[in-house]
Amino acid sequence: MKRFFGRVAIVTGGGGGIGSAICQRLAEEGADVVVTDMNALAAQEVAHKIVTNDGAAYMIEADLSDSRSCADLISTVISRSGRVDILANNAGINRRGNLLALSEDDWHASFAVNLNSMFYLCRAVIPHMIAAGGGAIVNTASQWGLYPAPNHIAYNVTKAAVASFTQNLARDYASHKIRVNAVCPGEIHTPMLEAGVIGAGKTIADLAGLVPFGRLGKPEEVAALVAFLASDEARFMCGSLVEITGAQAVA
Repeated sequence: MKRFFGRVAIVTGGGGGIGSAICQRLAEEGADVVVTDMNALAAQEVAHKIVTNDGAAYMIEADLSDSRSCADLISTVISRSGRVDILANNAGINRRGNLLALSEDDWHASFAVNLNSMFYLCRAVIPHMIAAGGGAIVNTASQWGLYPAPNHIAYNVTKAAVASFTQNLARDYASHKIRVNAVCPGEIHTPMLEAGVIGAGKTIADLAGLVPFGRLGKPEEVAALVAFLASDEARFMCGSLVEITGAQAVA
């Protein structure tokens, strides 16, 4: 399928596990993909892989916690590509701990990356989407933003805010044909998840045993859902929070 031929897509956190999978899926379906990440090397590797496989992509390094950097990112893409059809707000961090274990820096960093970046980027891109007659924004929330897991208060609260942010934007800009939806993944096998599992003294098999489907999710499966929500096949989906969890309840 080439559902995104001629369209320009920005993917934040594009150098990470889920982000790189989103970049590759959108590129495979014809999109010109802008891979953005604070880790310039990781983002460049993703863009290079896409181009090597006959796709279209380029990398922009950006600090998404900074409003000026976000505005510059959108401005650069508009100048270089002429449009932004899809924004996949995927960048995120997970600072673990309950209220008394978490530092103020961890709390503020979680909001800066997980939530504020979406505010800055959407504020910068929506005027261009309105002028173009529409667009698609897909945010990465989390199952934990809907059903909080213990000892992850900063992550849970920021992802709950992402869910609300998504629904607010959808209601405010649906009349402009800007569709805003969110994916809410459960346990997805990424480097960030592996680090958390190892830090907790557990194994991937331990975690997979908690999932009724019998395994962890794959980044490619989340990417497929993001691609669907960004596509015209989901043209009447706006303000949806779509869980992808393998039927797992939060432990």
